[in-house]
Amino acid sequence: MELVVGRVAKSHGVRGELVVDVRTDEPDVRFAPGATLHARMPKSSATRDYTVKSAREHSGRLLVFVDGIDDRTAADALRGTLFVVDSDSLPPSQDDDAFYDHELEGLRVEFTDGTVVGTVTEVLHSAAGELLSVRAADDGRELLIPFVTAIVPTVSLADGLVVITPPEGLLDPE
Repeated sequence: MELVVGRVAKSHGVRGELVVDVRTDEPDVRFAPGATLHARMPKSSATRDYTVKSAREHSGRLLVFVDGIDDRTAADALRGTLFVVDSDSLPPSQDDDAFYDHELEGLRVEFTDGTVVGTVTEVLHSAAGELLSVRAADDGRELLIPFVTAIVPTVSLADGLVVITPPEGLLDPE
């Protein structure tokens, strides 16, 4: 399974530098000079490899130079490109409270009393934090649940289960 570690947001400057939205806890490893990035456009299965020439932080964003992209036009053509890794190549997490997105997708979501809420379909990363996108068991609608300990006190990969204690109104359709 592929995991997204970054997305090209836009070009920066005229020399082909890419602004990358980071989606990994290890940007220093994934975007280190000499690292190979597997790139694909959204909704495409074709990949292309790029080698990182340099990476630096600028105003809270990661700027990356890759081999073969030497001007603004080439960089602009990569807008929206996803940098991905194979989940099988990842080491197991050393933190009991840290999860890869693919580990959460497909887990059953329940209230503390055992009532089934739905299934995690995706983990969304926003500026405000992570959200679990859950397909409701009763009507199939999408529920967005903040992935914070106060609302998601229990995640059991072994049991395939996420237990939630949402505040009143969070799951209301309106």
